Amino acid sequence: MKQILADEFKRAAFGEARNAQEALHHIWKSPWDVVILDITMPGRSGLEVLREIRKSRPKLPVLVLSMHPENQFAVRVLKRGATGYMTKESAPEELVGAIKKVLAGGRYVSSALAEKLASYLAIDNQKTPQELLSDREFQVLRLIASGKIVSEIAKELSLSVKTISTYRTRILEKMGMKNNAELMHYAIQHQLVGSGAG
Repeated sequence: MKQILADEFKRAAFGEARNAQEALHHIWKSPWDVVILDITMPGRSGLEVLREIRKSRPKLPVLVLSMHPENQFAVRVLKRGATGYMTKESAPEELVGAIKKVLAGGRYVSSALAEKLASYLAIDNQKTPQELLSDREFQVLRLIASGKIVSEIAKELSLSVKTISTYRTRILEKMGMKNNAELMHYAIQHQLVGSGAG
């Protein structure tokens, strides 16, 4: 990816981060023109990093490039203030076009996602149950739905088992469900899990 961008933006300087903390450190230290952010990162999630960027650098364009299909995360990250969303399967020239667009002050979404967003607006803004969840609750929902038990989720997110249990209780309450099986069924039905959930 860096090579593709270096070929297109000849005089650009690049910074890379291995995890959320490193990413935030880079962002606070230097005046970047754009951030390309992944959702799945070691430590804190990309959604949390996005929230921090919005607080400290509200005008900095953030293009989310993720392995997760658009229907799983795109609306959520755009609502959280991302300037664009694309999947890692996107063609290199699409990435270059997306960066040029956000650098020029625009927003980037694929044509398929643009159609989906238009249909969301047409439904008169009715919220789906998962939209009532916080980012962390949504993350826990996806992990439960992918078949992970509370202790595994706690380890993966570096949180206590008690905290994950509390999230699980909140998720069930907000979504009006009784158990993990119902959550799994909902997540599969709404394609919230599948390729690369975890």
